[in-house]
Amino acid sequence: MKFAVTGLAAVLAFTVAVPALAKPKPAPVVAAPVPAEVQAAVLRDDALKTNVAYDFLSELTTRFGPRPAGSDSEKRAAEWAAAHLKELGFQNVHIETFPLHVWARRGPETIAITGEFAQPLVGVSLGGTTAGEVEAEAVMFDTWQEFLDSKADVTGKIVVVLQPMAKASNGSGYGRMSGTVRSKGPMEAQKRGAVGFVMRSLSTDGNRFAHAGASAWSDGKGIPAMAISAPDASQLSRIEALQKAGKGGPVSIHMKTTGQFLGLKTSQNVVADLVGSEKPEETIVVGGHLDSWDLGTGAIDDGAGIAITMAAAKVMIDHNLKPKRTIRVVFWGSEEVSQPAGSPTSETGGGAFREAHKAELSNYVAHAESDFGADRINNFALSATDDTGFVTQLGNLLYPLGIYQDTKATPHGGEDSGAMNGFVPAFDLNQDGYRYFDTHHTANDTLDRIDPQQMSQNVAAYTATLWLMANTDVRFKLPPKDEE
Repeated sequence: MKFAVTGLAAVLAFTVAVPALAKPKPAPVVAAPVPAEVQAAVLRDDALKTNVAYDFLSELTTRFGPRPAGSDSEKRAAEWAAAHLKELGFQNVHIETFPLHVWARRGPETIAITGEFAQPLVGVSLGGTTAGEVEAEAVMFDTWQEFLDSKADVTGKIVVVLQPMAKASNGSGYGRMSGTVRSKGPMEAQKRGAVGFVMRSLSTDGNRFAHAGASAWSDGKGIPAMAISAPDASQLSRIEALQKAGKGGPVSIHMKTTGQFLGLKTSQNVVADLVGSEKPEETIVVGGHLDSWDLGTGAIDDGAGIAITMAAAKVMIDHNLKPKRTIRVVFWGSEEVSQPAGSPTSETGGGAFREAHKAELSNYVAHAESDFGADRINNFALSATDDTGFVTQLGNLLYPLGIYQDTKATPHGGEDSGAMNGFVPAFDLNQDGYRYFDTHHTANDTLDRIDPQQMSQNVAAYTATLWLMANTDVRFKLPPKDEE
């Protein structure tokens, strides 16, 4: 018995001395990757709550006011923007300088009817036209085509084109007239012997604001040319009606413009990246233009565009997220101006960016530009792709924002990003521009024209689109040459 007890005690002692076998630790749980469309929806919804775009635009327009192309104000705004983008967490932030022929207004400008119907008018000279002071009889035409078809002798007179601009949510009325009446009008009038040119502003409002804008570059060898406010153009139309009814004689106009050609100077593009984590060489380019006309503070044209596209990437930064592809934000310089025909500067900021990055363009996935104010985006257009799943996912993401796909449209990007057409496919997020040309290029282009809620909808749309595009393998096709 003693032996048995002793043996049992030994066994018990041994049992106590040996620790119990540890249970195996469970393998760490690795979170499944969040699908791109799910993360895009989260970012979209958070973007609706942000004021980053509005706050950026407020500071930009308050600090610098108008930012004419090639001006000291545009340069200082670019330097401030670059520093601010670094503070916001963007990478590879830098300024790319390029040459620019600079035109600027220098002093007060006036226009008035003299003689029988004497009264002041509200007008502004057209960019790129020649300064001068002239008084002569006015020859009025109701439309541009009437002027072209007319055999009237305008030698020594001032040509006045009173054609109104059609109001459309897609801005189509502007495109046709800016390329003809404003761009070609002064030159065509000069060819026929006129000493001045006046046109109704390219506007859709009834306010007494003149709308600035670029005409063909005259290099100081043209004639004075001005745009007058819509109400003043209507006044001239009524005077013309009285003339035709035999109730008034010839009308003379006195006009003084002060535009000066300041020679070859520089402008600049501001470039900032959100570098891709897996395919950094594959780049999506978005942005707007930093310069503005000199009358207002460039809020809708185009401080809003740079703020919207910047803020879309900032939402990702705030979530500590990195897209797989690089998202590049560009604040283009000097979009608003004309340049000498055939000059290396003729494409300004957009062309300068394309040339500086030509070796990379084959890796670029797509480009877009926000340059139509800050009212709600209502449709999107994509370049052709074989990835139908992407198109469906993007449509589902944007539909809650009230955005549909325009399947018939061919996207072209903006005036600046469009310089890459033919090299990089475009996509468009199209805003409702019904009221855009009420304010565009006027002294009324100020921050109070911006609706913060609609601006946030723009940011949400760009955020969702960019995240999905940067985190899938979607590729787009360049359009046929005849559609570019």
